[in-house]
Amino acid sequence: MTDTQLPTPPSANASLSTWLSYLEQLHPSAIDMGLDRIKAVANELPIDSGAVKFVVAGTNGKGSTCAMLEAILLAAGWRVGMYTSPHLIDFNERGRINAEPIADRDWVRAFEAIEAARGQTTLTYFEFTTLATLLLFAEQPLDAWVLEVGLGGRLDAVNIVDADCAIVTSIDLDHQDWLGDTREKIGWEKAHVFRTNRPAICADPQPPQSVVDYAQEMGADLWLFGRDFNYAGDRQQWGFAGRNARRNALAYPALRGANQLLNAAGALAALESTRDRIPVTQQAVRQGLIQAALPGRFQIVPGQPITILDVAHNPHAAAVLEKNLGNMGFHPYTYAIFGMMADKDIDSVIGHLAKRIDRWYCVNLPAARAIAASDLAEHVQRVATSHRNKDDGPFDVQICDSVADAHEAVHQIVNPDDRIVVFGSFLTVAGALQAMNRH
Repeated sequence: MTDTQLPTPPSANASLSTWLSYLEQLHPSAIDMGLDRIKAVANELPIDSGAVKFVVAGTNGKGSTCAMLEAILLAAGWRVGMYTSPHLIDFNERGRINAEPIADRDWVRAFEAIEAARGQTTLTYFEFTTLATLLLFAEQPLDAWVLEVGLGGRLDAVNIVDADCAIVTSIDLDHQDWLGDTREKIGWEKAHVFRTNRPAICADPQPPQSVVDYAQEMGADLWLFGRDFNYAGDRQQWGFAGRNARRNALAYPALRGANQLLNAAGALAALESTRDRIPVTQQAVRQGLIQAALPGRFQIVPGQPITILDVAHNPHAAAVLEKNLGNMGFHPYTYAIFGMMADKDIDSVIGHLAKRIDRWYCVNLPAARAIAASDLAEHVQRVATSHRNKDDGPFDVQICDSVADAHEAVHQIVNPDDRIVVFGSFLTVAGALQAMNRH
């Protein structure tokens, strides 16, 4: 992009939506991996802070781990900033200070400061918003920052922050074009959030050797699940065991799903590793776990028919969703509202859910990267046919122009005892949330 093609910066007092539109046009690529540009701009901004900084990377489970860290720290009385992405409905969801979304006027003020500081350096949408978040956090007397990595770790914008405690959740295949086509390569990328002589929490039960090797190479204080921390539970309660601390008689997290105890254990290991700087009580842990909320992660919407919202968009997340659906009670029919990005492993995702879903509603999503509903339906027809047998019964595939259209079509025929699962992308879940509000 030449200088003559660069968009015109927003005028004074421009709205947040105007700024976001500008940021989408500012850089020629939506993703431009590397830290040189963002570091150059960060050096011009007052983003230093004495807060304890938690950086969370991983394929799945990042958002849940961040939500539990935030809730526990807030319950303990600490002042907390949290940054996650992407958002579901409103951009403001990405940044929270003491559980309150950052207001439009504050985002705009931060964007104006970054625009003034960046000079001729172009930034991606994510880099710009990451700097804005760090700037706004640094203005506040916060005790802790909880920062979710966007993509990978090594070259992600969030990695300009030196984590006081870094967490890597699950490691699986996703974003292979950027991170590599094996768990070893992807693990190496994510492990770069680790820092020398600082806690490095790995909550993956079978971490790639590259994660262990990089932690040793960096001299990080590696905490491995199964070696340095663990959990155990029964139907009523569960307990956490760390290196030097135990937390017993804990209620199950409010966040539902098969992997949430693993995410919770990673969060508790991180809090144990930083207890000298930011201690939390047993009561704060209990309260935080039952108050943590994260829309779109096996979120069950009250009412009939039951609706499950899950952003599952890679094979690992789809496998977890399948397990969670299997653990639910009996439902005569399962309807799916399904939309995905074209660069994902679509066939593997469908394969995991093929036996659970009776009626598929494939949708178009409002993104250039999204696969067309008609093409997605062809994948479903082919893959589901190969995975189902006669005992599973017949299945049906429909094509809808939007999530809202699929939502309307499903509700014209679904029975109260059936269930609806919405999955495949953040945009699919966001569309369903908007449709439900209108409905």
